[in-house]
Amino acid sequence: MSVLTHESRGRTGPLAWLLVLGIVLAALNLRTAVTSVGPLLDQLAQGLGMTSVGTGLLTTLPVLAFATVGAITPTLSRRIGEHRLLLLALVTLGAGLLVRALVDSAPVFLLSSAVALSGGAVGNVLIPTLIKRHFPARTGIMTTVYTTALAAGTMLAAAATVPIERASGDWHIALGVWAALAAVATLPWLALLRSDPARRRTAAQGGESGTAGAPAGLRRLARSRLAWTIAVYFGTQSMIAYIMFGWLPTILTDGGYSTGEAGFVLGVFTALNIPVSILVPVVASRFRDQRPVVVGLVAAYTAGFLGLWLAPVSTAMVWVVLIALGMGSFPLALMMLGLRTRTAEATAALSAFGQSAGYLMAGAGPLAVGLLRELTGGWSLPYAMIFIVLAAQLVTGLYAGRQRFIEDERRERVDAEPATIPA
Repeated sequence: MSVLTHESRGRTGPLAWLLVLGIVLAALNLRTAVTSVGPLLDQLAQGLGMTSVGTGLLTTLPVLAFATVGAITPTLSRRIGEHRLLLLALVTLGAGLLVRALVDSAPVFLLSSAVALSGGAVGNVLIPTLIKRHFPARTGIMTTVYTTALAAGTMLAAAATVPIERASGDWHIALGVWAALAAVATLPWLALLRSDPARRRTAAQGGESGTAGAPAGLRRLARSRLAWTIAVYFGTQSMIAYIMFGWLPTILTDGGYSTGEAGFVLGVFTALNIPVSILVPVVASRFRDQRPVVVGLVAAYTAGFLGLWLAPVSTAMVWVVLIALGMGSFPLALMMLGLRTRTAEATAALSAFGQSAGYLMAGAGPLAVGLLRELTGGWSLPYAMIFIVLAAQLVTGLYAGRQRFIEDERRERVDAEPATIPA
């Protein structure tokens, strides 16, 4: 039984607040290894003597780590325990960040970046599971807390790294400060080591699978229609995000913006993720059926991209704001991991499956946009591809948004199988 079962009755205690603090601090760190690199990419390539292949690998590492390491996280969690594993993930994240800030070797920098990103990948999967286990009656508000901290950490690393580099005159220091933030995030989880219900449950079960009816791994989820629709929904929203972060400045400069103006618009777009991360889970949690929210977010996306494509470039900020509102599909996708499962064990499996498959899909988005733009010399085909992605997001969101549960889907398949008559 969770140490915080009283949460479902609306009360809080010291352990509850310690867990909230732990989740917030962990979430602040999950994207620092990613967004602290982009602003310094030219300096890093020059200082490390990194080739174009190396820089390409560096920008691809997040997707690879999130997809591969995320897939094995539920297995690690069952063996180690959720609290211990998240502490280990934060230590791994901090160690990777520290090592890459100290070296001048491109191969070691890439390897340590992969180590840091692996810690972030574990956190991606574990935190929705922890929310489901410890705050089952407050999934919406805790997802708001989580996604807001995640967005804040993403923006902080992107915005502060260059000023730190300029103030110190050294990119090593600018990257190293994020290791200190990871060290701070370990403190609540050190205090929570003795209160790990997942580890006690695993020991009590003697190695058996979790709660009856819960999906027992990725192989079983690979046969689930609901799991695949959530994975595709997660993948389409991540793909749009990667496209926007990677290509929005180019879209604007091709339309006549200066690089400074394009950078400012990108900064506004990134900052808007914080209020959107607060707003969308609060609204979505008020409904048992999230399909109206799915439709509203896709509508915002569609209007924003149509305006960015067809309207005068001087109005770009209006359309970027609409697209930022559509980015609420990210916290909604994270909410679905908990809302479409009955147990924390099922949430862990669905989180690993949905995020691993989703990030693999998402990684192809920026590359496809680049190829289509180079092939045609314009933006018509890239925008056509984006609208196809949005159509897939709408279809899968409408299926995944209706109240249903992964565990019930399996029971329905079993009940539908014909009984075997003995000879």
